[in-house]
Amino acid sequence: MASSTDSSAAVDDEVRQLYERYQAAESDAERHAIALEMGKLDGRRHAEIYAALEDE
Repeated sequence: MASSTDSSAAVDDEVRQLYERYQAAESDAERHAIALEMGKLDGRRHAEIYAALEDE
């Protein structure tokens, strides 16, 4: 269980960093690229949740 907690903390940190980059972005193109990264991260997070549910 500790590994899922560690994984969640790492994802939360990555989300925070992406959000900070998004807020500091100077162009729409840069914000768009960061939003795509956020989407990929969200997809990975959902995949981890579904995998954990299958293991129960």
